[in-house]
Amino acid sequence: MAQKTKWYKRIRPFLREVKAEVKKVTWPSRDEVTNTTIVVIVTTFFFGFYLYFMDMIFSWIISKIKLLF
Repeated sequence: MAQKTKWYKRIRPFLREVKAEVKKVTWPSRDEVTNTTIVVIVTTFFFGFYLYFMDMIFSWIISKIKLLF
């Protein structure tokens, strides 16, 4: 069975590999980040309002059904 190396001896190679992988990353441009942030904010507000109004409608329907019984 292979002997495991100590955790502190694996740190340096690990950090070297992390540095190499980070150099391969294609980072988004400022415009891409701005556009996707706007899309996320608009979508969040849209679904927030949608869920709020659907909750209000279903609450109203359930309250009317409760009055029948």
